[in-house]
Amino acid sequence: MPSTSGRQFQQQAPRTHAQHEYQLKLKSMTYGELEEWCRSVGESAKRAMQLWRWMYADGQWMSNIEDTVGTTTGFSQGFVDKFNSKITVSGGLELKEVVTAKDGTRKMAFKLTEGPAKGGVIETVLIPVVREAGQRCRITICLSTQVGCAMNCQFCYTGRMGLLGNLSTAQVVEQIVHAKRYLAEQGDRTPLTNVVFMGMGEPLHNMEVVLNAIEIMKCPLGLHMSPGKLTVSTVGLVPEIREFVSRSSKVQLAVSLHATTDEVRDWIVPVNRRHNLESLVSCLGELFPIDGEDRSRIVLIEYIMLRGVNDTEEDAHRLLNLLSKVRAKINLILFNPHAGTKFLPSETEVVSRFRSILIQGGRVCTVRDSRGDDEMAACGQLGDIGLAFKPAPMLPTPEKFTAVVAA
Repeated sequence: MPSTSGRQFQQQAPRTHAQHEYQLKLKSMTYGELEEWCRSVGESAKRAMQLWRWMYADGQWMSNIEDTVGTTTGFSQGFVDKFNSKITVSGGLELKEVVTAKDGTRKMAFKLTEGPAKGGVIETVLIPVVREAGQRCRITICLSTQVGCAMNCQFCYTGRMGLLGNLSTAQVVEQIVHAKRYLAEQGDRTPLTNVVFMGMGEPLHNMEVVLNAIEIMKCPLGLHMSPGKLTVSTVGLVPEIREFVSRSSKVQLAVSLHATTDEVRDWIVPVNRRHNLESLVSCLGELFPIDGEDRSRIVLIEYIMLRGVNDTEEDAHRLLNLLSKVRAKINLILFNPHAGTKFLPSETEVVSRFRSILIQGGRVCTVRDSRGDDEMAACGQLGDIGLAFKPAPMLPTPEKFTAVVAA
């Protein structure tokens, strides 16, 4: 098992990354698309099943097709000779290191070997979830969808990078494959059951890739992830929210609200200047009506607690009023400081009081623990500003808040 504080390096053979860019990427295909491709090249539907299982089934996760030659269910040498130069199961990621925090959270750093963000680095987080005595523990994986992010949320380290490029479907899916392979190599049998699109990037800013990746993850023949255990987070892109819900209604949507007035949200979540609170909350009320017949349709509201900025009792009451027509659960997020930030986390008693008001108002409200913050693996801490050509700007602090944030 890995140490609790050291770094572990994964060495991969420097195979033909340049060659992979010109090969058909099987991990960018849904199962139906893979079947269609197999038929188009004279192969049977059974070949699609064989490829799919070798890419995604538990204990398989092949790195290349030639490694399967000679195994019971592997590919023939003839198939390898015919297609090895034409197709690749590489996702375009190279695992560089794994950092383990004191609480067991592991951050995996990947270099992108191809695509629009080639040369960039993304981070994926494995979060252990330990339940009460007698219940089995599990792992939640936090996936990245972009290198950096264009949303420029002022409290987020990733947002300071700006957007350096989108990931491909294969690069999103490959994060899970690498994680499963890594856990198996470490002898860690803890099941990876939940996926959250809450890593680097705004998922709905790369929506087609995210939707395709979800379709691949849900397939029962491979990764077999339950739709109800997939969560996609967005900063609040209203048109994209409508489209996403219409196309993937069984996947959990999480919306990063983070403020109860346009004045504050314009500052800390600049996308609010395009999609203000009224338009965002109205959209959520239509899609997740509190009096709707389908009680399973519920949105998760994420709310980061920033000392003196958005954590007053008045904010809590305004949040209740804002969501009065929305079927929602509320998740309060403890702010994880990072170098260069001007914000401070809310004090424990302030968070408790804020939560109590929401619960007394009839809302389900949880507090998300900080996980992996000692290794910059926690919410809002992913990325490397040093990779940015020009870091995103820090916006001026409204005068009324200058006394509660760092200079």
